[in-house]
Amino acid sequence: MEREGKKEKSPCGKDCSERRRRIAKSIREILETLGFDIARSDLRDTPSRVAEMYWEIFRGEREENEPKLTVFPNDEGYRSMVMVRDIPFYSMCAHHLVPFFGVGHIGYIPAESIVGLSKLARVLEHFARRPQVQERLTEQVADFLQKKLNPRGVMVVLEARHLCMEMRGVEKPGALTMTTTTRGTFDVEEGVDYRKEFLRHLLRPGSVPR
Repeated sequence: MEREGKKEKSPCGKDCSERRRRIAKSIREILETLGFDIARSDLRDTPSRVAEMYWEIFRGEREENEPKLTVFPNDEGYRSMVMVRDIPFYSMCAHHLVPFFGVGHIGYIPAESIVGLSKLARVLEHFARRPQVQERLTEQVADFLQKKLNPRGVMVVLEARHLCMEMRGVEKPGALTMTTTTRGTFDVEEGVDYRKEFLRHLLRPGSVPR
């Protein structure tokens, strides 16, 4: 499996191949139980393709893939909010194993350290790559950044569409779910202005060409 031009590093060796083989076998049994002709040309290789896909999109459950944060000393003493908004993410609903997807907005207030901006997106991607519920995903991103970076505060907002609500059930296409969480300075009374600033940025249209 390729990821950004490099093979994923994994310590499980042959066991990884065996796990994927077992996944493919299970997918084949599901398709056959549903009455599909697994010999059809378009389905013949589907079990192995799904196994490879699951191995990729659920890589966030494997500890060896935890993102390594590039942290730098806050030599300039920067004390205002740093925010990266509109970070695309894709995840799988833990209840039905169908996708939910959207954008994340992550802000933090530096203390002794600052972090490479791309790592904020990496953290969201890591925790999204597992069976999830949006509320837990929001909390996990904030907890990870608070633990690893020890900032004065963290705020995370996720906006997502859930296909478990659009393809089945109530079948309401386009419905948007928003979840938020705060840590540190954002949590306390004096953090009201920071929260307002964060949300004000979300209301502004992006100035970068898309």
